[in-house]
Amino acid sequence: MCGVVGYVGDPGPEESSALLRGMCEALRHRGPDDEGVMVLDGAGLGHTRLSIVDLAGGHQPMGSEDGQVVVSFNGEVFNFVELRRELEARGRRFRTTSDTEVLLQLYEEFGPDCVEKLNGDFAFAIWDARHRRMVLARDRIGVRPLFLTRHRGLLLFASEIKALLSVPGVEAEIDPVALDQTFTLWAPIPPRTAFKGIEELPPAHMLIVEDGRESLRSYWDLAFPPQGVPAPARPERELRAEVRLLLEDATAIRMRSDVPVGAYLSGGLDSSAVAALAARRAPAGLNTFSVTFDSAEHDESAFQAVMAKNLGTRHHAVACDGGAIADAFPAVVAHAERPILRTAPAPLFLLSRLVRESGMKVVLTGEGADEVFAGYDLFKEAKLRRFCARQPESRRRPQLLRRLYPYLPGLQQQTPESLAAFFGSGADPLDDPLYSHRPRLRGTAAAKMFFGADLRASLGGYDAAEELVSRLPDAFRAWHPLHQAQYLETRFLLPGYILSSQGDRMAMAHGVEGRFPFLDHRLIELAATIPPAMKLRGLREKHILREAVRDCVPAAILDRPKQPYRAPDSAAFFSPGAPDTVSALMEPDAVRRTGLFNPAAVARLADKCRGGKSGGFRDNVAFVGILSTQLWHRAFVERRASEAPPRSRASAI
Repeated sequence: MCGVVGYVGDPGPEESSALLRGMCEALRHRGPDDEGVMVLDGAGLGHTRLSIVDLAGGHQPMGSEDGQVVVSFNGEVFNFVELRRELEARGRRFRTTSDTEVLLQLYEEFGPDCVEKLNGDFAFAIWDARHRRMVLARDRIGVRPLFLTRHRGLLLFASEIKALLSVPGVEAEIDPVALDQTFTLWAPIPPRTAFKGIEELPPAHMLIVEDGRESLRSYWDLAFPPQGVPAPARPERELRAEVRLLLEDATAIRMRSDVPVGAYLSGGLDSSAVAALAARRAPAGLNTFSVTFDSAEHDESAFQAVMAKNLGTRHHAVACDGGAIADAFPAVVAHAERPILRTAPAPLFLLSRLVRESGMKVVLTGEGADEVFAGYDLFKEAKLRRFCARQPESRRRPQLLRRLYPYLPGLQQQTPESLAAFFGSGADPLDDPLYSHRPRLRGTAAAKMFFGADLRASLGGYDAAEELVSRLPDAFRAWHPLHQAQYLETRFLLPGYILSSQGDRMAMAHGVEGRFPFLDHRLIELAATIPPAMKLRGLREKHILREAVRDCVPAAILDRPKQPYRAPDSAAFFSPGAPDTVSALMEPDAVRRTGLFNPAAVARLADKCRGGKSGGFRDNVAFVGILSTQLWHRAFVERRASEAPPRSRASAI
C-alpha cells in the first residue's frame, strides 16, 4: 500500500522534481516508510511507500532493467508468486522478490492486457518510453483509488485528491452535480468527484495516454446469467465446497506479507469467517481488532469476545462514544475528501489508528460478503416488497416487514398500512431497474430539501437516479431481481462509499492496509453463477456462505440475526465531549457563508437533533450530510482560498 503521483507532459526541467515532491508530501500518511520520484522524458512518477512485501528491495518508482518502463504502484498483486513462476518459465529473471517487479515484467510481456492476469487490489501508473505511453489502471472492484485532472497542458494523477490540490493553480471547487449524487446515491458516480474538474478513474478501467491521445478502456464487469435461461444444474454441496475452497485460497494469498497480518472482528459472520481461516495460517497467533460502542443498539462486543476467545487471538478494541466520533469527524471528512451521509467511517478511522499503534500495518476484513452473497437487509426488503405488491390489499403481508429490522424498536409499533407506505410496497413498478433501492433513495434524497436556492437552480431538473439507470449494462434487465440489486450494490455503493470513505481512506489515514478476501474476483464470479435461492433462502441471507463456513464459526455468531454495522449519527455531535466547533458549522451564519444550504431550514434541523427529536434515518442523513459538506468546504475550499501561493519553482507551472 502506498501513494502514487505523477504527470504526463512537460512542466519544465526545473519544476518537475518540485512538483512531484510536493504531491508526494501530501500523501505522506499513505506511505510513511519511503519516498521516490523519477523525472522522465514526457512524464514523471512519484511514490510514497508503505513497506509490506520485500521491505529492502521494493523501492519505487521502479524501472525495468533497460530503464524503458517505469512503474509507480499502490496496493498488492496477491497472485504475484504464481505470476512470477509463469514469467520465469518464459525466460524472465528477477532482481527483487517484490510484487512490484512482477507487475513491471508482466507489463513488458503482455502490455496493458497484463491487468487481466492480476488478482489484487491496485492502482498503478506505468510509463512506457518506447511507445511514449502512460497506462493508469485500477483493480476490478475499486479497492484502491486513483484521481486525475488536466492543468496547463499536464495530465496530473494521484492516489488522493489532496496531492492534486498541492499543485499551484489546481482549484478546489464543489461540483453541484456530484453533491446531488452524494445526497441521493451516497457517493458520486465515477468519473465525477466532489471537486469540479477532478475525476476518478472508474474501477476496472484503464486510461491509456499515448502520443497525447487518451483512451479509456473497461477490462472487466460483473455479470449474471439471464433469468429464465436454464443453467447447468449443480448440487448445493458442490457449490458450497467450491465457495469454501476459493475463500480459503483468497484468504491465504492475502496473508502473503513480510510483516504480520491481523484481522478485524466486527462480531458478525463475515469477519469471523475470515479471521477463522486466517488463524489457521498464523502459527505465531493472530491479532484481532474491534470497535465497541457504549450504546447497546450499536455494540457487538459480546460477539467479538466470543470469536476472539474461540480463536485464541490477541484481541484489541477501541471504545467509541459520541464524543470520540464528533472529535474525529473533521479529520474523517478531510481524508474521505467528499461529503458523507453517515458517521460510520469515524469509528473505523479510530480503529485503524489502534492497529497502527499496535505496531501493525495489514488487516484482513470481511467487507464484500454482503454484496457477493446477498447479505444486506435491503435484499430481503426488496423480496418482501415484491411479495406485498402481488396482493396490495393484504394486511398480513406488510407485517412481515417487521421481521427485517428487529433492532429498530420504533418499526415494530407501525400499522400494516404504515409499514406498506414506509417501504413503498406497491409504489414502484416491478420492472423499475432501481426497484430494490427506491426506498433508500427516497429516504436519502429527502435531505436535498435543505439545498439552497442557488444550488437548486444550478442543478435544474437533474436526476441522479436516472443517471445511475443510464449507466447500467444492457443485460441488466434480463437478470433476476436479486442479481440486479447485487449489481447496484457491488458496482456503485461498494466502491463509491464502503471501500473508500469507510475503507481505504480511513485505513490509509494511519498507514494501514485493508485486505478483502470476499472481493477476490474469482469468488465474485463464482457467486454470480449461484442461483438466487442458494444465497437468499426465504429470508435467510447468505445461506450458502453460512453452510460453507459452518465448521469454523461458533453457532452463536453463525445463526445470530444480522446486525449491520452502524454508529451514532446526529446524536454524537451533541453528546458529552463533542467539540462545539463542529456543531457551530450548522449555525445560520456559517451555512450562509458556504452558500449551499438553506440556513433557516438547517437551523431547525440542528435544533431538532440537539433536542433529541431526530426523526430517524432521514433527519440523520440530512444532518450528517450537511455537516460533512460544511466540513469539506472548510477543509478544502476555504483553506485553499486562504493559503498564500507556495514559494516554489513549481508555482510557475
